[in-house]
Amino acid sequence: MLFATTFSGYNTRLISGAAEPLYLPASEQSPFHAIYFREDYFSSALHEIAHWVIAGEARRKLEDYGYWYSPDGRDQLQQAEFEKVEVLPQAIELAFCKAIGKDFDVSVDNLDGDAMNIEGFRQQVSAKCQQLCESGMPARAQLFIASLEQHYGKHKTQQALQSSPQR
Repeated sequence: MLFATTFSGYNTRLISGAAEPLYLPASEQSPFHAIYFREDYFSSALHEIAHWVIAGEARRKLEDYGYWYSPDGRDQLQQAEFEKVEVLPQAIELAFCKAIGKDFDVSVDNLDGDAMNIEGFRQQVSAKCQQLCESGMPARAQLFIASLEQHYGKHKTQQALQSSPQR
């Protein structure tokens, strides 16, 4: 609901329940763009939104924004390529999580592949997030962060009021 409200002018729906995340542009079969996120996982939704907020108009016309993807089981070279394209969206996902006070950890998405330097990737994502916070987030990312802060800030305030004893 928050995504739909924030980005109502983009004809894009955020849809839960997918076996795998996927972005599909509008087509003759579907009048709206669709961002499918895994199962009903909140972190998957935030991650897919992060990809969407940085995708330009041309990329939003392509399935999965036209990104290369190699499935789990990548070698070190393939994993390095994966991490290059994932630093920015995961940095934005980290910012989303900070906006609502949710824990975040990087996703290397390669459990069956070669051994990786996960800590190095965490540091890259953290540094990129810091850089974006200092120099400015992409416009749609900043808009969603503001929506998250407003929504979850109000929610936390309402919870605190409901749980405090009546005088």
